[in-house]
Amino acid sequence: MEAILKRRSIRKYTKQDVSEQDVQSILKAAMSAPSAGNQQPWHFIVIRKRSILNEIPKIHPYSNMMKDAPLAIVVCGDPTIERYKGYWVQDCSAAIQNILIAVEDLGLGAVWVGIYPEESAKAEDFRKLLNIPEHVIPLAVIPIGHPAETKPPADRYNDARVHSDTW
Repeated sequence: MEAILKRRSIRKYTKQDVSEQDVQSILKAAMSAPSAGNQQPWHFIVIRKRSILNEIPKIHPYSNMMKDAPLAIVVCGDPTIERYKGYWVQDCSAAIQNILIAVEDLGLGAVWVGIYPEESAKAEDFRKLLNIPEHVIPLAVIPIGHPAETKPPADRYNDARVHSDTW
């Protein structure tokens, strides 16, 4: 619960690298997410190459933090392996949430930078940059690093959004 309640979107990172062990832990958490019929329609692109990280802000207007992040993970969905059509977005979103919680638990920082559903140019640019097959859809890119900023936990509980039995 602590990692869930403390998790915040971190957009500033130190120059310190993220260990391969931490990356493996993050990916294990991602792949432990629930998925419809256990179809697991996800693919993950781990980017450490500085030249690629620096290209991302040129194709995504809300990703300037990539310039400082030591790595990013692009979460993609493959609708062609779905047994239950249309659930890839939910499945991959659950994987992203697990990534964000794992990152917090490891003392790192991250932020969810959405790509899909803006299928247009943004997704195509990611496909070209990362050589993503045409049938695979990039859902989000998540910069990850050691936080260079501190944010207090946010109490987002809102009793007005809770309904008992009926609206």
